[in-house]
Amino acid sequence: MFSVCYILKSTKDEIKKKVFEICVEQTIEFPYHLVKKSFIKKNIVGKIKSIKQISKNLFKVIISYNEITVGNDFTQFLNVLFGNTSLKPHIKLEKIFPSKNIIKKFKGPVFGIEGIRKILKAYNRPILATAIKPMGLTPSELANLAYQFALGGIDIIKDDHGLANQSFSPFKQRVKKVCNAIKKTGKNCLYAPNITADTTDEIIKRAQYAKKCGAGALVISPGLTGLAAINELANKIKINLPILFHPAFLGGWTASKNTGISHYALYGQLARLSGADIVIFPNFGGRFSLTKQECKEIENGCKDKMLNIKPAFPAPAGGMTLDKIKELKKFYGNDVVFLVGGALVEESPDIIKNCLKFKNLII
Repeated sequence: MFSVCYILKSTKDEIKKKVFEICVEQTIEFPYHLVKKSFIKKNIVGKIKSIKQISKNLFKVIISYNEITVGNDFTQFLNVLFGNTSLKPHIKLEKIFPSKNIIKKFKGPVFGIEGIRKILKAYNRPILATAIKPMGLTPSELANLAYQFALGGIDIIKDDHGLANQSFSPFKQRVKKVCNAIKKTGKNCLYAPNITADTTDEIIKRAQYAKKCGAGALVISPGLTGLAAINELANKIKINLPILFHPAFLGGWTASKNTGISHYALYGQLARLSGADIVIFPNFGGRFSLTKQECKEIENGCKDKMLNIKPAFPAPAGGMTLDKIKELKKFYGNDVVFLVGGALVEESPDIIKNCLKFKNLII
């Protein structure tokens, strides 16, 4: 059995009824009084573990589900967690308590924090990352940017999430040129091309091509492709490259205080369970609206012990500037990937010098 914590808005008189409705909706989606088979009632329908009132008309509840309802599909795991119930207001998926069997099925990050540090030979400090942008540059122009970033000591260079397979920067040309440019520097720097695509087959083809060219990591937007695409890459075809989780299209999932999915569960637990090694999210104080508390929840979700699932690097981004790096290091500690984009170009015309300044701020 694995368990899920939900936050529900309800009256005290109605709460038990509402919780049982979730038990039924998330499994059989069928009138309970019409169920004749005892096997279904005993083994399929979710079970209420606890109901605790946390404030007026607000309750924290825990429901247990049998692993057999999941099968072997990550998509069905998500469906049991929060399928039809996600369509109802005032219910929030707060936290997941995976069982050993769930962990056995969905193994989580292949590398995690320790594995990425080992690849980069970067210990006891934050990891430095940036993105090649803006959209509209040619493969040669993007490769030139990557070359300068690598020479400046950046650990991870990723495609901007808007770079796909456009005519001005075709995927294969871009990946080959950027990989070659970084290789010329002789630096231990990982390039992560964006492999987000329409189909799983195309995602896998792009991942395999990128690896063949020498890419050291991959970036994917699971809000566009589905979280199962990460699980496919990490634990089914075993691409054996670190995977960066990009949050595009996911904002609405966490926007409401009383409905949707918590930052902790989405960017922390589900990202890790799917197989992400690095989780990008919008940092507080940037051009997005996350608070310090929400960012701390994401960090905790990335790092908290979850049986033997490896912790993932939190990667705050979105309007990061160099003047805030020392403050952010105090907030996140050393186990963090600082993703600074436009600020590394804006700081001065000398990109290499800007990167060295970035590096000096976290040592």
